[in-house]
Amino acid sequence: MSLEYFSAGFIYLLPSKTVLAYFILIMNWDWEKLQERRQRKPAPQPEDDGADFDKLIGKSVNKLQKMHFPWIKALLGLLVLLWIASGIFIVEPDEKGVVLRFGKFVRTVDPGPHYHLPFPIESVYTPKVEAVQRMEIGYGNDRARGGGTDEASMLTGDENIVFVQFVVQFRIDPEHPEYYLFNVADPLTTIRSASQASMREVMGSTEIDSAITDGRQQIEQRTKDILQGILDDYKAGIIITGVEMQDVHPPKEAIEAFMDVASAREDRSKIINQAEAYRNEILPKARGEAARTINEAEAYRQSVVLKADGESKRFLAVLEEYNKAKDVTAKRLYLEALESILSNPNVEKLILPESGVGPVLPYLPLGVQGMGQTSGTTAGQPGK
Repeated sequence: MSLEYFSAGFIYLLPSKTVLAYFILIMNWDWEKLQERRQRKPAPQPEDDGADFDKLIGKSVNKLQKMHFPWIKALLGLLVLLWIASGIFIVEPDEKGVVLRFGKFVRTVDPGPHYHLPFPIESVYTPKVEAVQRMEIGYGNDRARGGGTDEASMLTGDENIVFVQFVVQFRIDPEHPEYYLFNVADPLTTIRSASQASMREVMGSTEIDSAITDGRQQIEQRTKDILQGILDDYKAGIIITGVEMQDVHPPKEAIEAFMDVASAREDRSKIINQAEAYRNEILPKARGEAARTINEAEAYRQSVVLKADGESKRFLAVLEEYNKAKDVTAKRLYLEALESILSNPNVEKLILPESGVGPVLPYLPLGVQGMGQTSGTTAGQPGK
């Protein structure tokens, strides 16, 4: 199909008066000559105005089809190129492209440059799937401690009222961003309602002491699991990344009593921790002392046993030699004993001649060692 027919068809789609203005601007008609030509013709009857106008438009279109304007062709070609190029789009690294065709989802595209059919055939959404969003629940317009709202007021498993303020963190599911865009009319309201329902379900099976003191981590994890299950059932295309309890407190009238209980629990935990630390310090030291004592005793036992075994073997060896030659062995033993005594510098020795001394020599040592102590030897008799 030629460009002239395409132009004529494009013009036929426009309203009649717009077509007339288009003709006047494109063909650069001389308006004065047109008025002159109309004045020469007889004035049409009122009922023939529409027919004359349609006849004029038809002649103008035929004349336009017969004429060739290169710059009109270029203008129309440029418009077509711009329309085709309008389908180029870029998906950022933290986004996911969702392409619609006549309003119906057809595909998703990853980050990078892509192309879709120009409007109005196809359109594209680019939600940010990596951005983590944050929703505060239970605060209302009053963030002061003790000031609760309807969404913060909950009933625990032991039938106590408690005010819970928590934060939900979430992001769009990168695998199914179309769920987030089209399956739920108001995703934020859905998340808020589902979060309240999940937290109320968990708090309804939890005692207030556990919620206030050491049970927060379990409550957060259970709430996250229940909330994620609800959103998955809705096919909301939302991933819950975390649930954090910011503040949990009873009504204002009972805050002081609960604070006393919490303080007592903290003191008990502190004392238990101190006792555990003292035990961990004493037990290793006692175990080390016991191991050292056992090792020393074992070493002493082995040394005594080995020494006794050696002495017994030496005695048996000497006995064997003595049985072979009694006189020689006895004399050798006597000489060895004298050698060990005389060579010992720590032993005080006194040598007396054997001649002129009776069988018993009264000897009173008056040395440095004092009365009552004797040291030394006499010839033929070892001293003590």
